[in-house]
Amino acid sequence: MDQQGQNGLLSTFREPWRTRNALAYGIAALLIGFYTLMYFRDHLGIANGALDPETWARSVGLRSRWLLYGALYSVAMIGGAVYYLRRHGNSRYNRIRISVNVVVQVVLAFTLPLVMPLFFTGDPNQFWKYEYYFSYFWPLDWYKLHPGSLQNVPAVLAIYSIVGALVGAPLMAYFFGKRWYCSWVCGCGGLANTFGDPWRHLTSSSTASWRFEKRAIHTVMFVAVLSTFLLVLDHLVGGRYGTFHRMVDGGQWWSMKSLYGYVVGAILAGVIGTGLYPLLGPRVWCRNFCPMAAMLGLFQKLGRFRIAVKPDMCISCGNCTTYCEMGIDV
Repeated sequence: MDQQGQNGLLSTFREPWRTRNALAYGIAALLIGFYTLMYFRDHLGIANGALDPETWARSVGLRSRWLLYGALYSVAMIGGAVYYLRRHGNSRYNRIRISVNVVVQVVLAFTLPLVMPLFFTGDPNQFWKYEYYFSYFWPLDWYKLHPGSLQNVPAVLAIYSIVGALVGAPLMAYFFGKRWYCSWVCGCGGLANTFGDPWRHLTSSSTASWRFEKRAIHTVMFVAVLSTFLLVLDHLVGGRYGTFHRMVDGGQWWSMKSLYGYVVGAILAGVIGTGLYPLLGPRVWCRNFCPMAAMLGLFQKLGRFRIAVKPDMCISCGNCTTYCEMGIDV
């Protein structure tokens, strides 16, 4: 097995960097620091400095730090995919799934956002409108259904955002389960499958973590739906109610729109969700906080791919819990 590169779970015990030791804490600190610079750059007073991600992006010829992030994300997924396939590549299913993960990220979440603005003319400062990420849907990409966001993109992209989030994704979850997105298309799941695979065994499968997951993930989904509704309502009334507008869509840091971006988008999805890979496993965000996973899970329960134990066939061997990629305590 080792000669073929198929180390499986035995390599967990042969590679100390995959345990919660000093090196793991160091890697986590680097990831947390990177995400802090990416998301809170405008609040740290580092503009145009050596630690400014925008400066890094311009130094390599990219328009923004988010394109640089997409490039680094793609590199991390490719490297993680090579590592993963060396361990689990004997499975045809794994080879296809990981290949799809990488292709979706490189093509839909990096290359297209990079090249699409090149086909439009106008103010270069407005090119961000055409940096569209086709593999992310509301409520994961929470801004996709905001009235302001829909107005800023071409009509065909606005239609894609609405139909994809409200029709396409739920129907796919109903017929194929939520894994069609979480394990195959989503960039967050793709990074967890590849770059995060070395730490997959650190994901907690305790009853307490399962209870926390159920409360946390549905709370975030509820907040995402409610806040989107309030933003649409504020847009429909034309912002005529000053206090309501400031609380919902104002430019202040304490407005609902800003707080959701900071808490869910930056801290839970980035700083914690990815930064703690080496300590808590790669599914912290996917399992506990992702509103898309929660929403697709509800539609999945209505379809044929809901998770259920067959009492007449289960022998309580524990393998489902041991090997579940999402860390579910089956």
